[in-house]
Amino acid sequence: MISLADTPYYHITSRCVRRAFLCGVDHYSGQNYEHRRQWVVDRIRLLSSLFAIDVCAYAVMSNHYHLVLKVCPQQLDGLGDEEIMDRWCALFRGPLLIQNYRNGEDLKPFEQSTVSDIINVWRSRLSSISWFMRCLNQPIAYQANREDKCTGRFWESRFTSQALKSEEALLSCMAYVDLNPVRAGMAETPESSEHTSIRERLTSEFHLQQAIDDQTECGDLLDFKSPLKPLLPFENRLTSELQDGILFGFEEYQTLIDWTGRIIRADKRGSIESSLPNILDRLQITAGQWQINTTQFEAIHPRRFNRQTPWLDTG
Repeated sequence: MISLADTPYYHITSRCVRRAFLCGVDHYSGQNYEHRRQWVVDRIRLLSSLFAIDVCAYAVMSNHYHLVLKVCPQQLDGLGDEEIMDRWCALFRGPLLIQNYRNGEDLKPFEQSTVSDIINVWRSRLSSISWFMRCLNQPIAYQANREDKCTGRFWESRFTSQALKSEEALLSCMAYVDLNPVRAGMAETPESSEHTSIRERLTSEFHLQQAIDDQTECGDLLDFKSPLKPLLPFENRLTSELQDGILFGFEEYQTLIDWTGRIIRADKRGSIESSLPNILDRLQITAGQWQINTTQFEAIHPRRFNRQTPWLDTG
């Protein structure tokens, strides 16, 4: 379950029904659904800009995807009611009372009080992983079913959630996610692995307007006014004072990802190099333990279903 009192960092996983390749090349029909992976990436990045949730890492595979998220409710503290309504109404039209209020109509005192109550509920939802995942998975399922001209489940279940309670867990989970396509044989190197956060960080490859246009055409985005929020930045703990980002240097992380990719790939050096990246020395992680962490992360960390995902919008 999700408990912000314990940690703001979570590893989220969602899989296609029966783990079918509904976002890749279907082995039975030969149908290519690769374009759906971009749907997921676009939706992740746009939702992060609306929600008080930062994206540390992501990887969209052929039959599932991984997210590493940081919940930051404090990002909403300085936002007024109008900004909260703009963010929520980019996804949902809201009740008629809210529409009247936004159109400038005069409201009675009890109606104004009701509007304030609704906005407070929306403010809470905008820092909820459950609502973030509801707004991510449900439109993707609708869009895929419209394309296939069918009905039924697209995702096999509600998302799974793993709390990342230490710097070691966060770092190893991010490396595990960023190297998913390399381990699966879908990419030769991290920088060539499409639909991953490591590629976006290295190439600054995300087309905001195209993503907005695509989501709007599908009817899943009403009026997106927020600026694009970048991926959660890396901050060198020795030089940064704010410490709002990931507490490691990005150059160090790049070195770590490259080094880790070499030790888990059969077609590259199979032995662990003697010179460990400094980032592991600081965390006091041995080379052997790091290899286990980044290849068996989901097996060695407990995983629980989050059963609080609301699937129907009541407002």
